[in-house]
Amino acid sequence: MPSLPQLNREDYTVGWICALSIELAAAKALLDEKHENPIGDFGDDKNVYCTGAMAGHNVVIVCLPAGRIGNNPAAAVATQMQAAFKGIRIGLMVGIGGGVPTTRDIRLGDVVVSEPYQTFGGVVQYDKGKDTMGGFKRTGSLNSPPQILLSAVQTVKADMAISQSHLLDHILKLERFPTFQRQKAGPDVLFKATYNHIGTSSCKGCSPDERIQRDQRQNGEEVQIHYGTIASGNKVMKSATKRDEESKRLGDILCFEMEAAGLMDTFPCLVIRGISDYADSHKNKGWQPYAAGTAAAYAKEVLSVILPAQMKITRPVGETMRNGDS
Repeated sequence: MPSLPQLNREDYTVGWICALSIELAAAKALLDEKHENPIGDFGDDKNVYCTGAMAGHNVVIVCLPAGRIGNNPAAAVATQMQAAFKGIRIGLMVGIGGGVPTTRDIRLGDVVVSEPYQTFGGVVQYDKGKDTMGGFKRTGSLNSPPQILLSAVQTVKADMAISQSHLLDHILKLERFPTFQRQKAGPDVLFKATYNHIGTSSCKGCSPDERIQRDQRQNGEEVQIHYGTIASGNKVMKSATKRDEESKRLGDILCFEMEAAGLMDTFPCLVIRGISDYADSHKNKGWQPYAAGTAAAYAKEVLSVILPAQMKITRPVGETMRNGDS
């Protein structure tokens, strides 16, 4: 069996962070080439890295430790990765999230991408602030993704508009693995916001009368991409009424997740979330593999429109200026 390529740590220009093992699996499955990890002294670094090539770029992928999700663990992992791989020019946070179906026609398996909108740079930490006499007051702001990634997003949008995107090809590549097949995810069911889950993990005990009826999407358009604000916090969002209240308060939030707010100021990145649930009491893990796959597929599409030569004139992530200036 031929040996795998082994590069220097400085040769890796893309840092890819995920939180769950299924997200890591999707990223590894889309690598065009697997590498042996670089040798050398990693000091006190406790991360386990996966290295390879994707769309012409050398990529280092890291997953948060088992059972350690949230903003603080994400920040710690990113800090160690930046110290170990000083050549990283762009960052990606790729994984699953809970969609807000009352904001747009967001469905399971869709992808939400962080993009500056109104007063937010793409991600808002919705639970950071203080209680006042007038209610909770959010404080602080977060960086936008670097300019090179926002420019890549525009190119991906244009390619999709004229059917030149390869997103579906990447998704089909993943569906060669039974784990990532859409049919394994089960039905996409959305319940009314006022109706709470009944029973255990499945919704077999939930009333069909409380389901929201939606038109079926046309063949080939099952996965749609949404751009805007992602809400990040340290608690799992599992209340539809709370979900909708927060979305309205902050201005059309598209999804909720738990890691991005820990990254944006020290590891400014593009946040890409496949929708695995509706951030309500009916939340379960059935759609996680497929949603992790669609998010990883979109990430690969973004990388495919960035020229490797552009990386050479892009400053390392640790040197980027506030507000996404690269």
